[in-house]
Amino acid sequence: MSLIHLFLFVGLVSLEAAASFSPGSRSILRDIGNAIADQKDNAVELNATNFDSVFQDTPAKYAVLEFFAHWCPACRNYKPHYEKVARLFNGPDAVHPGLVLMARVDCAIKMNVKLCDKFSIKHYPMLFWGPPRKFVGGSWGPKQDKSEIILMDDWRTADLLLSWINKQIGSSYGLDDQKFGNEHLLPNISDHEQISQALYDIEEATEEAFDIILSLKAIKSSETGASFIRFLQLLVPHHPSKRCRKGSAEILMNFDDLCPAGECSYDSGVNNTLRNFHICGKDLPRGYYKFCRGSKNETRGFSCGLWILMHSLSVRIEDGESQFAFTAICDFINNFFMCDECRRHFHDMCLSVKTPFKKARDVVLWLWSTHNKVNERLKKDEDSLGTGDPKFPKMIWPPKQLCPSCYLTSTGKNIDWDHDEVYKFLKKYYGEKLVSSYKKKSEGVSKEEVIAAAEEMAVPTNALVVPVGAALAIALASCAFGALACYWRTQQKNRKHHHNPHYLKRYNSNFMVMNTFSNSESEREKER
Repeated sequence: MSLIHLFLFVGLVSLEAAASFSPGSRSILRDIGNAIADQKDNAVELNATNFDSVFQDTPAKYAVLEFFAHWCPACRNYKPHYEKVARLFNGPDAVHPGLVLMARVDCAIKMNVKLCDKFSIKHYPMLFWGPPRKFVGGSWGPKQDKSEIILMDDWRTADLLLSWINKQIGSSYGLDDQKFGNEHLLPNISDHEQISQALYDIEEATEEAFDIILSLKAIKSSETGASFIRFLQLLVPHHPSKRCRKGSAEILMNFDDLCPAGECSYDSGVNNTLRNFHICGKDLPRGYYKFCRGSKNETRGFSCGLWILMHSLSVRIEDGESQFAFTAICDFINNFFMCDECRRHFHDMCLSVKTPFKKARDVVLWLWSTHNKVNERLKKDEDSLGTGDPKFPKMIWPPKQLCPSCYLTSTGKNIDWDHDEVYKFLKKYYGEKLVSSYKKKSEGVSKEEVIAAAEEMAVPTNALVVPVGAALAIALASCAFGALACYWRTQQKNRKHHHNPHYLKRYNSNFMVMNTFSNSESEREKER
């Protein structure tokens, strides 16, 4: 009898199981299956309930929204393509986080029908692009002319979709891009070739510095405005990244309109504002560093990138620009580097220079020596507090294995440097080596056209100085140099600050402008 009871029990369980797979329960199973699949999905699943809140709360600057139906075979086949791109921007392992929100809505679910109707969905899939805030309570129709929500047209494969996004934001992302976390550390910082990776970090640090200025509304007066202008004038001809040179030039040419008398508008709702500009491109900051990546999230990064930027600027200037470059760097750090103790220490080292610089070589060596002094000071603090990076401890630069000829003698902490060899090393390391992976293009530009463009960019003597060498570099750096030169000249001739005494402070090699540093310091204290 017990065996019969066992068969009866098994049969009853089988009947219950069969009942659970009735047609009415298929949606439940589908939901369970989707929930499991969604754990691997990077695109955000939206519905009528969470649609507005997700777009309202996202930190992303842009959004891609796909409308699909789960029963549509073409939609199912397109999903892997959409996910390949979504993994670059969404989720905890996103390669380029915080830039593009990629989401989707299933129009085959009843609760989403009205939502899909608002966007005039007539077939599947349909993809839209726009600022996330515009999707909140938003809609789209084929006859809308001025909507910021755009119906995407070229997205049938992952390559086409990413190419479309790249065109919109001026980026060059690839499907094979990988996340640079602490596990992607460059193992040997003394390797000559690794510095070529730092070009990406210089772009990142430049954009991050600009973002900090915007977020803290740091340009508050004619003094800070003049400091920002001088640094831009240094970046336009000498930044190692072409797109940073271009972005800096655009900001510089529009600065009078953006910040009259040094008072900038930071309102994100206003068209004519600094927030509408990207100094190095719309796809920056990326959110990670390569050469400057530390073994801990709080080490290296931005400060490392900023130092490399300053070194790269110093090795690119000419003798006639040496005092101007020194002053521009000192003023910029004093006004816009927001680590107060670091800023003060750097400011003191600037003030300790009593003789004007006449040679670019001297600026290069001064910055190198200053960086080593900073490293020595920070190393003592980090060693005593245990706050340093264990894989990248502060060191005297360059180490012997990187430049043995730089050392005459070395006993303990006392180093006798061969300054000629140090200068040669710095020029090559932060110049040629740094841009070894960056190709400068000036095809189609004749020498005569470049010279003419440089002359067009020469400014009146009562305006802030842009050296002719700088103008020439700007012309070479831009394919549209003719238009840029003419526009620059027009802007400079009409600059509103020609007769403003705050902007008439000249930084020539015959006068050490320590009074300017003091004035900037007192100005900062007033602003605080």
